[in-house]
Amino acid sequence: MTYETICYNKQDRVATITLNRPNQKNAINLQMLREISRCCDEISADPEVHVVILTGGDGVFCAGGDIAMLASLGTPAKAQDFVAFSRSVFGKLHNLPRPVIAAVNGPALGGGCELALACDLRIASQSATFGQLEIRFGILPGAGGTQRLPRIVGLAHAKELLYSGDIIDTAEAYRIGLVNRIAPDAALADEAMAWARKLARLPQLALRLTKNAVNDGTDVALETGLALEARCFEMVFSSRDQKEGLNAFLEKRRPVFVGDYDEPHA
Repeated sequence: MTYETICYNKQDRVATITLNRPNQKNAINLQMLREISRCCDEISADPEVHVVILTGGDGVFCAGGDIAMLASLGTPAKAQDFVAFSRSVFGKLHNLPRPVIAAVNGPALGGGCELALACDLRIASQSATFGQLEIRFGILPGAGGTQRLPRIVGLAHAKELLYSGDIIDTAEAYRIGLVNRIAPDAALADEAMAWARKLARLPQLALRLTKNAVNDGTDVALETGLALEARCFEMVFSSRDQKEGLNAFLEKRRPVFVGDYDEPHA
């Protein structure tokens, strides 16, 4: 499958999606949304992909939504259609049955920050910046910023960023929990890949079910979430990797996981 606004490649069970609108600072337009959506479908159907990295090129992660495109929406009805599509694409990324690491190599602003929030984990270069700038343009985030940001950094920090439109540096993003790790600019790609390869070696069914339990269980009542966790725990006992992991511990050896991601389960 060919793409124009993103680049896609695979290496060592790790897929990398690189945003590719360099002349527009990787601003998100409809074509990019469509291509991210298609790429998510391609990854979901590919058992060789265990982990995904999402990053930008040319020193910018994503400057946000394409302002000219947003200005052209014009009416609430058109805005509704656009935000529904954006939300579905970001949701598809959020719910990919693989861990997704955002490697933020520069500004992640507006929709770019929302894109990073839709990933499971975030590693940022020292020169990266973050912000929900929508309030500066008389609008508000429409692809998850008002919902995912508070869940990640807490209400107080989220409201400050959403209300002010301020831009924060990587150190502050790490302090408030928006970023998991910081890397030197020149080492970001290598450190993100090393992190991804570490995750790729883990038992894949257990990893997928853990993501499912966390994503679906944190926004429901505790008892409902606990029931989901129990169901995921039951399901993983059908996998070869579960048996290998427990037996390896008992036999005092290193486990050799086969990545039975699609192992049938009861």
